[in-house]
Amino acid sequence: MDGFDVGPWQHLLWSGLWVTVYATILGTLIATVVAFVLGLLELSPNIVLRGIARVVVEFFRGTSLVVQLFWIVYALPVLTGYKLGDNKAMAILALGLNFGAYGAEVVRGAINAVPRPQREACTALNLSSYHRFRRVILPQAVPLMIPPAGNLVIQMIKSTPLMFLVSVVDLFTVGDEIRRVEPHSIALIYLGLGLAFFLL
Repeated sequence: MDGFDVGPWQHLLWSGLWVTVYATILGTLIATVVAFVLGLLELSPNIVLRGIARVVVEFFRGTSLVVQLFWIVYALPVLTGYKLGDNKAMAILALGLNFGAYGAEVVRGAINAVPRPQREACTALNLSSYHRFRRVILPQAVPLMIPPAGNLVIQMIKSTPLMFLVSVVDLFTVGDEIRRVEPHSIALIYLGLGLAFFLL
């Protein structure tokens, strides 16, 4: 394949690639916010907040992403009478919520992995909860979050093809149309995307 030249399909291929990259980036941003919110709530001393966070995390981790896509894109607007956006926006939201739930466990585990003496030293120094978290715990926890978070981003890239189930034209959808013309192109592009996000 010379420069991904697939003749009349080239415009559609780049359009599908953009949708996949856009969905991955925006989905990652949503997942990051969801992961930190749910991960911190799981560590809350308030049993109600901790319980709600645990239920949400287990729901999104314990049910299929395909089911979540259909439920958020098609069922939720019927139940609420309101749709947050088009199918693409709702599919990205589903990706963000799903991977955010997995990310919540990463956040929770990384924070719990900070050695207990560090927390005791903060107490000895009379640091407030906010300063203890921002200046001592979080700087040590973030490096522990990065490797598993990177794996989740790669998994999200590989999950974006599921968006075609809710009529989102992404790289996989276009690739399905041109597979007889250039059968190896799409696999190579997904490999390239995974490597690019991994290196970032």
